[in-house]
Formats: sequence, C-alpha cells, structure tokens
Amino acid sequence: MALGLAAKKEIVAEISDVASRALSVVVAEYRGMEVGELTDLRVKAREQGVYLRVIRNTLAKRALADGKFADIDSALTGPLIYGFSTDAPGAAARLFKDFAKSNNKLNVTALTIGNGLMGPEKLDAVASLPTREEALAQLLATLKAPVGKFVQTINEIPSKFVRVLAAVKDTK
Repeated sequence: MALGLAAKKEIVAEISDVASRALSVVVAEYRGMEVGELTDLRVKAREQGVYLRVIRNTLAKRALADGKFADIDSALTGPLIYGFSTDAPGAAARLFKDFAKSNNKLNVTALTIGNGLMGPEKLDAVASLPTREEALAQLLATLKAPVGKFVQTINEIPSKFVRVLAAVKDTK
C-alpha cells in the first residue's frame, strides 16, 4: 500500500525524534525472515528498550540527514530493519548479535554511535559496551579501590606490631 505525503512526513518526524534521543543505531538486513521471527525480534527489542522499526530507506535518509547519524546514509540499501538504542549505546547491537546467533538470515550491515559509520565487524565491540548501571558500578569500584588500599595499608601497621609482639612473647 502506498503511503501518502502526510504519512511519510509523520514517519520522518517520528524517526527524527527517536534518532535525536538515541545513543546508537544498528541497521540489519532481514531478507528471508518469517513474520514470526520478526515478531520475536520485536518482543526482545521491547524488553531491552530498543526502538525497532522497518522503514523505507529514503524516509530514513531524510529523517537521519540533519542529526548525529547522518553518516549512515551510505549503508542504507536493501530491506533493512533499524534498531535505535535509547538507554545504552550497545543495546541494539547486543539485541541483533544475540538474535543472529539463532537466526542466520539477520545480517547486520552497519552501525554507528554518532561518530562515524562502522561496519558489521565492529558489532562485537559495540555490543560489549557496558550498560549505564554496569558503567556506574565500574566507576564506583575504580573510585573505591584507592581508599580501600589506603585503609588496608593503615591497618597493617598495628597488625604488624601485634604480630611482632606475639612473636616476642612466643620466644620468651
């Protein structure tokens, strides 16, 4: 069914809005996938906070042209499904990577985190990016480590003194 001009403008506005809030975009070719498989992918995307949509490439190019994902337009060919990560930069990459393990018809063609187009070989690197909670936990552990080591060092002085006194007592 053909889209009217108003519907096309609405789609472009919606995708522009989502892209302005997104941290990364992953584009995958879904040729040969069945409806049930796409439905499973959409359910998993909803659970992980990924905005997933099949869009015409011309409309996607218009929607992404003025934003931080403008560099992805050269990779927009063929039947593509777009995954926008809004919570964590690696969420869409993780989703597509995990889903592609069980379905070889989903092929990631390009991805970007806003600073240049990356090929499918970078999927593992982007998928391994930590979530916000994981990053905060790593930061907290990094900030806590020097304090912990300092306290441990300060505690060693009286402990060592007590061990020396115990050794002197044992010898006498």
